[in-house]
Amino acid sequence: MRILKIIFLITGIILLSSCGETKEKKKKFSYERKHNSSSNLKEVNDNNNNFIKASETIDLINKGFGPVKDIDLSEEINSSMANRGSELFKKYCTSCHKIGKKFIGPPPNKILKRRTPEWVMNMIINPEQMIKKDPLAKKLLIEFNGAPMANQNISEEQARSILEYFRTLN
Repeated sequence: MRILKIIFLITGIILLSSCGETKEKKKKFSYERKHNSSSNLKEVNDNNNNFIKASETIDLINKGFGPVKDIDLSEEINSSMANRGSELFKKYCTSCHKIGKKFIGPPPNKILKRRTPEWVMNMIINPEQMIKKDPLAKKLLIEFNGAPMANQNISEEQARSILEYFRTLN
């Protein structure tokens, strides 16, 4: 019986001392989210000191980084290609992009009023390279809470069909 009391006493001391260490560790740990104003979205400034988000920035010059160098959209919308693009968009993109509203990623409607077709296709085909090298893609990553666009291994032909679908959303 006496041995049993000693074991309980030692166990109690060990538990109390380990609880004290846990509390001490919790007191020392702190997490502080750092904000760097120079990399925040409120970086693009119009003449009236109104800040424009990266997703609302209009850049019709930048072609981005990737295999797509020149796209001609002077032809009428190819409806069969646009239909294929709609199917591909539903299959690969709707988990993060919603038509007409911000979701995990930006809405694709009217994207061609804000971006070049080359930029859009390069972002679809190779989002990792775009996020590393393209300043606008970097700002979009920040705006959308650091959620990078997933590489869906979409071919250039598939990306062109998705782009054609986007043309119907403008």
